[in-house]
Amino acid sequence: MNISKLFVLSLAFIFLNNVYAQKEEEEKAFGEQDWTSARPDGHAPIHVMGDHYHAKGELMFSYRFMPMFMEGNMRGDDAIDDQEVYEDYMVAPQEMQMNMHMLGVMYGVSDRITLMAMTNYISNSMDLTAMNGTDFTTENANLGDVSLTAMIKVLNENRQSFHANLGVSIPTGSVDERDDTPMMNDVVLGYPMQTGSGTFDPFAKITYLKQFEVFSLGAQAHFRTRIGENDENYTFGDSFQASTWVAHKISDNFSFSLSADYTSTEAIDGVNNNLIDMTNTMPLFDVGNTGRESILTGLGVNYYIANGSLKDLRIGIEYQLPVWQDVNGIQMEQTQVISGGIQYTLSL
Repeated sequence: MNISKLFVLSLAFIFLNNVYAQKEEEEKAFGEQDWTSARPDGHAPIHVMGDHYHAKGELMFSYRFMPMFMEGNMRGDDAIDDQEVYEDYMVAPQEMQMNMHMLGVMYGVSDRITLMAMTNYISNSMDLTAMNGTDFTTENANLGDVSLTAMIKVLNENRQSFHANLGVSIPTGSVDERDDTPMMNDVVLGYPMQTGSGTFDPFAKITYLKQFEVFSLGAQAHFRTRIGENDENYTFGDSFQASTWVAHKISDNFSFSLSADYTSTEAIDGVNNNLIDMTNTMPLFDVGNTGRESILTGLGVNYYIANGSLKDLRIGIEYQLPVWQDVNGIQMEQTQVISGGIQYTLSL
């Protein structure tokens, strides 16, 4: 783990410790009870996955829609114009939108172990401008990879919870997405436009949660690695993410949250054989332009139904903005992420 990752984790734990100290007196009055998800801030902001577990026999279905937007290009942590891109490539990306639809199911096989499966459908659209002034758009849509996870409860007492996630991503997505361009028909799209990794990707998470009378907070660390090469002879980079959030319970139904995410993704290892002779065409065809770090902050709202026929239905929405980005080579600049979702829990 490099110094930047350790620094971000240290900040997260310092933040959690400060909030805990401020709420110590409130906790004494609140009483020593178990952490519970049955409150509007009982789940993390909607973009955080695997943040909670379930009791034996509980079944939860979820749907999330997460559009991500990019505009312009960067070299390192500085924005650059098209002319700088044209110094090395024939085409400059302009805008990109990635839409991800995610379906999930969680089931508590016991009070200690929850199983989770998630699948997704991804559609991408990118506007580009060639050096000669020609504008064009490439688009694709396909299934993404499926993930299977076992969540293991380690601790739940004194309104604190700690659990671990162990899982694997199964390569059901595509690494051979294609579209037509003014230069060539049916060309393989760049690495960021693919909908899958093409490899089995084990991952692990640890999550800490703490509740007070009207506040809650959490932190999660997530590491993903890749096994082998995909059918196109390359491997996407390993990734690490550290997330932290604090939420305020406004009423029995509403809460709002503030979040911060640090993400580090390593560069691609290997080269897609279909793109070896095309690396000077556009930055997306060059593995030297892969791997990045970023910090995003978010503002979210959760709505929770505690009683009635729709008891345990939850709706969440969150808006995230990047506050810092640093990329390898030349890559597009991320501008915003919107996450919205519905979660419904029932007992069997």
